[in-house]
Amino acid sequence: MYKEILIYLIVAASSLFLMTFVVHMLVGGLVSPQTEQILTIALCTLVACLIGAMAWDVARRRRRK
Repeated sequence: MYKEILIYLIVAASSLFLMTFVVHMLVGGLVSPQTEQILTIALCTLVACLIGAMAWDVARRRRRK
């Protein structure tokens, strides 16, 4: 159980870091730094919600078994 939580935390942290890099590489220099920051925050929020939903779904399915 604890190993699984640790793995989810590592995957979540690396995914969020990767998303910040993706935004920077796609729109960095094309838009203002403030717009880039807003896009980064929006994308990281979305990804964090999706990762949370996936972890919640896994936990819910395991409780049923």
